[in-house]
Amino acid sequence: MKKVFLILAIFCVSIINAQETKKSVTTKRVSNPPKIDGKLDDSAWDGVEIATNFVMFRPERGTPAPENIKTKVKIVYDDEAIYFGAYLYDDKPEEIPMEFQTRDNFGNADFFGVVINPLNDGQNQTEFFVMSTGNQNDAKVLSNGREDFSWNAVWDSKVSMVDDGWIVEMKIPYSALRFSNDDVQTWALNFHRHHRKNRDQYTWNFIPQNEGHIAQYDGILNGIKNIEPPLRLSFNPYASATVSSFAGDTEFDWSAGLDVKYGINDSFTLDATLIPDFGQTRFDDVTLNLGPFEQRFSEQRAFFNEGTDLFNKGGFFFSRRIGNTPVGIDLVDEIDEDNSILIQESIPNYPRKVDVLNIVKISGRNKNGLGIGVLNAITKKTSAEVERIETLLDGNNTPILDINNNPIIETSYRNEVVEPLANYSVLVLDQQFNKNSSVTLVNTNVLRNGNFRDANVTGLLFDLKTKDNKYGVDGGIAMSNIYNGNGQKPVTGLEGSLEVGKISGKHQYDLELGFKNKRYDKNDLGFLRTNNEMEISSSYSFNQTEPKGKLNSYFLGFWGNAEFLMEVDETSPAFAEKSSKYSNNRFGMNARFHTKKQLGFGANINSSFGNQYNYYEPRIPGRFFKEKPTLGFNNWISSDYSKKFAVDVNYFYSLTYGSSRSFFNFNVSPRYRVSNQLSFQYRFGYNKGKSQKGYVNIDNSDDIIFGVRETKSITNSLSGKYNFSTKSALSLSIRQYWSPVTYEDQYFKLENDGTLSENAYSANHDVNFNTWNLDLNYLWEFAPGSQLVALYRNNAFNIDDQSDLKFGKNIKNLFKQNIGQTFSVKLVYYLDYNKLKTWV
Repeated sequence: MKKVFLILAIFCVSIINAQETKKSVTTKRVSNPPKIDGKLDDSAWDGVEIATNFVMFRPERGTPAPENIKTKVKIVYDDEAIYFGAYLYDDKPEEIPMEFQTRDNFGNADFFGVVINPLNDGQNQTEFFVMSTGNQNDAKVLSNGREDFSWNAVWDSKVSMVDDGWIVEMKIPYSALRFSNDDVQTWALNFHRHHRKNRDQYTWNFIPQNEGHIAQYDGILNGIKNIEPPLRLSFNPYASATVSSFAGDTEFDWSAGLDVKYGINDSFTLDATLIPDFGQTRFDDVTLNLGPFEQRFSEQRAFFNEGTDLFNKGGFFFSRRIGNTPVGIDLVDEIDEDNSILIQESIPNYPRKVDVLNIVKISGRNKNGLGIGVLNAITKKTSAEVERIETLLDGNNTPILDINNNPIIETSYRNEVVEPLANYSVLVLDQQFNKNSSVTLVNTNVLRNGNFRDANVTGLLFDLKTKDNKYGVDGGIAMSNIYNGNGQKPVTGLEGSLEVGKISGKHQYDLELGFKNKRYDKNDLGFLRTNNEMEISSSYSFNQTEPKGKLNSYFLGFWGNAEFLMEVDETSPAFAEKSSKYSNNRFGMNARFHTKKQLGFGANINSSFGNQYNYYEPRIPGRFFKEKPTLGFNNWISSDYSKKFAVDVNYFYSLTYGSSRSFFNFNVSPRYRVSNQLSFQYRFGYNKGKSQKGYVNIDNSDDIIFGVRETKSITNSLSGKYNFSTKSALSLSIRQYWSPVTYEDQYFKLENDGTLSENAYSANHDVNFNTWNLDLNYLWEFAPGSQLVALYRNNAFNIDDQSDLKFGKNIKNLFKQNIGQTFSVKLVYYLDYNKLKTWV
């Protein structure tokens, strides 16, 4: 028995050591590179070392790949590129899923992936995936482990189906990679294979679970010698034409511009866009906003999504600020000193955006781990027509009437600059060390011409981890300076945070402290909803990532947080009622499970305790609304996406203790794959709020008025896609959103102690809000890196006070509004300097 135990122990130790040892493979230089045709029959592949013996990455870790789905990979290189040939065995190739998708969409198909890191620094991976259908996906792996699929390179690949599996051939030119100029190079490398039918994924080099950055577990590629980094210079000239119509008016516009990508050296790249055209960006999912905070929409412009990992450090940069709504000017709304004229100014046709003239960014990381990011954008001066209405008064604030009993008014117009010529810039210096830690300096700066507001924010961040990646501490400090013109001193604010915790393994926990003082403001080039707050939070989670019983994995989490004011406004009338700085708290637990049959489900329950003090809903600094604690819970379920039919369902309900106030949310999203080329997805969302109390107005007595309202919203959206091939597709996106709000003729005055008292206020604040958007898009990648895109778009919008309308009548009213229609065509062509040289 002891001998048996000893043999088993030696066997287990040998497996562990094998998994911890990095695999290596040696490539071979070839003078005649293989033809990329998915056949592996070129002589270039003869006598090349094979990378094989893949092990499972998920759901289990380290289990050897079965013999019937083994993988063999060969690697060769020349002066231009590195080549990969992979034979992916499968004893049932007829069962391999083959859903067509265009670039950077995985879909329901197998894939083979090359993950390569020429710097071999354990942090900077580049990924290249080829699906069994032949479409390509590529990404940069970010410092936090996420994959940035907005990054696109130009490379070549081909697949072919064979009797015992499928074959992939890939050519990755050196212009798609960043590497040093050393004579002999050692690159980090790993391979991934996804077997979609069983939802298993395998890697060449073993990757342990929850133990640091995945890039630390690459294998080694030897044998690369005497290659030179090429001149990385490419151009993307474009031209576009647009026809738009609205309310009977038709306009035609066209534009042309140029995107340039230039490799400054082996580490850094310059990207520039001259006269950018963002006319074909996707529409925003606009909703009715009754709250005190600005809505945040995701970035839809490709230039700001690609290669922005460095610029997103610390959350100081929100790219939607560039080219967004103009900063505006102060408008007059007052009675003159003699009480004889009421002056009211407005801008009826306020510009929705500012034109961007050009954008330049430089980014990269050198072999010493120093990452540098520089972004600069210039926006155009924008003007708008100001309407000024002067109403004559009788000295008692009453309008003087003419002979027809109408107020005597005089209207005039003038043009004003609402956004001057402006410069937006971001600078990031990020020093990585120990393969898992970093220190970062970030600066954002906005300079506006003339006597307009300027802003500067500087942050110093750190992210430190132990060598074994078990524990970490991160945080930082930031300072904002706002210059309001007229020679005023800058308004200086501070922000800081510190988080410590166990960050890997089954048991993880953390404790975090953060603050933003009253004067901190990063909104000129960042996004910040609240300041003047301090928060303490903590969490614990248990992560079971290995299959157990009927589950592939599960997660259990517990968390809690409490918020406090940084400063209490002693001049506020509310100060005497509440000098405490406490604001609110919330605690909760959540769980999620994933079964071996690919069914995901989970739940969340959370609650606040004691009175909660809302300092934002009153819209006046220093005032607060005292709310009772609430309880919320939700459940969700998600079925197997590899099936033709799948569905996601999410349910949420919250109630207020000791009150009739409640909120209900339900979302369902079925999807159906008609064929390997055609698929549809429908989304339905329903929200219902009862006895909701919120800000309405400030009355003539300067009292803050709250109202009791019933809120509802319904969202219907449909998306569909037909893939003609992996290079061309027709896609449809429709969204209809309706949100009626009805006040129950109950209005209250907000008292200094945060409670509400009855008030005779009686204005009508009912809202009926509608939006409709339709995009029909055709994309054709007619050459590597080159695209033709045709877009038809129509949209409608309506807002009134008819909140009692039924759904059908409301839709009819919406389509009685003027409908905006746009048709645009854009052609982008990719030109590589190294190819151009061969043409001349």
